Amino acid sequence: MSDPGSLAVLAILAIPAIAAALLAVLPDDRTTAWLNALASLLTFAAALVLLVARPPVGPFLIVDDLNVVFILLSTFIAFTTSVFSRSYIAHELETGHLTPKYLRFYHAMYQVLMFGMNLALLSNNLGLMWVAVELATLTTVLMVGIYRTEAALEAAWKYFILGSVGIALALFGTILVYLAARSVVGEGLDAMAWSVLVQKAAACDPALLNLAFLFLLLGYGTKVGLVPLHAWLPDAHAEGPTPISAVLSGLLLNVALFAVLRFKALMAANPAALAPGPLMVALGLASVVFAAFMLYRREDIKRFFAYSSIEHMGIITFAFGMGGTLANFAGLLHMTLHSLTKSAIFFCVGHIAQVKGTQRMPDIRGLTVSHPLLGWGLVLGVVAIAGLPPLGLFMTEFLIVTSTFARAPVLAIILGLALLVGLGALLLRLNGLAFGEPYGRNDPTRASFLPVGAHFALVLIAGVWLPPALVAWFQYVARLLT
Repeated sequence: MSDPGSLAVLAILAIPAIAAALLAVLPDDRTTAWLNALASLLTFAAALVLLVARPPVGPFLIVDDLNVVFILLSTFIAFTTSVFSRSYIAHELETGHLTPKYLRFYHAMYQVLMFGMNLALLSNNLGLMWVAVELATLTTVLMVGIYRTEAALEAAWKYFILGSVGIALALFGTILVYLAARSVVGEGLDAMAWSVLVQKAAACDPALLNLAFLFLLLGYGTKVGLVPLHAWLPDAHAEGPTPISAVLSGLLLNVALFAVLRFKALMAANPAALAPGPLMVALGLASVVFAAFMLYRREDIKRFFAYSSIEHMGIITFAFGMGGTLANFAGLLHMTLHSLTKSAIFFCVGHIAQVKGTQRMPDIRGLTVSHPLLGWGLVLGVVAIAGLPPLGLFMTEFLIVTSTFARAPVLAIILGLALLVGLGALLLRLNGLAFGEPYGRNDPTRASFLPVGAHFALVLIAGVWLPPALVAWFQYVARLLT
């Protein structure tokens, strides 16, 4: 454990765990807010070490090129969200929406959530990954219901029920993978170690693998928010604290997708097994089409962008389902830019709801006049998430559509039309929210714009120029996923 890579992995797991214990007992809200941000920063710094140092593969933990992408993205957004959370939660405390007791609970659970997600991403053992995803899910359930209103508790309960069904399906699928591998690898930890299974998958029983993947895709697909398994997601976004909405859209959905990609690799390694791509394409495309039309029917601003998350997770799942180096590259980059963009949008939306005293879009007007920084930040966020140039998501959506058109023109046309439908809804809502005469409350804001600016700057740079080293890295990972 003396090499830098092993120490970095230890820090990525230990810092959130220790911080959660400290935050649970510290009474000072200012101290806890800064400690939460500091712990998140240190975790991100430890994750950066994995770019240059990798620990040896163990029976429980692994660091490879795929999960390093997810870990870096996760720890970076966890840090910026903790910075945003400091000003957001302070306002909630002042207005009485949160009490000091619940504030300690919030900060402690935030670090427990980070621990769970980091553990899921680093897990080599499929059972440990399942436990970590379950821990992250239960923690999020508690945080969604933290306001203790009737709507918040209902959303938390719905999330708990649907999430439990999903995680139960994923558990059954994990057990089936173990059964498929046991006759080849033997009993014990090796039959649950992904690094061993991916090498031995070709000899595993394809019938068991097929059944396992169906359960795993449905189980973890529930966490991804894929249609028709999405019902918990809009409620959880609308009723929970906005930093948790940012973490849900920017991080937790990606962790569930990561689990699907791990099992997809096992299926791809067995030539007699069911091709996982068409199933992922079907669920992904259904999510894009459904969410694009549902955007026109939303009046709650957080619920509106929750459906946008469903749409984009559908795009990403569709890209990985299509497969091939170009589609995988575009899906990986789209996932990264979507996480940065959507979390920044929720940063803006959280402060907008605070200064306007409502989340209803009909009661929010003229933000560029009443609150220029928030208003123009929202404009930039919507332009980015709509996939308009020169922002980075334009490039990734273009790559996904064109790579699909070369192999399945009908699917490319359906995807392109759905994206245009979603674009219309986003621009329609943006016009009312950002422009015209201000309407409703116009309270002053103490918003933290540094996280918003950092995220949008990265998305804008990615739309204009990508560092060659980043392109080469993502291309290498894309080839691993084929």
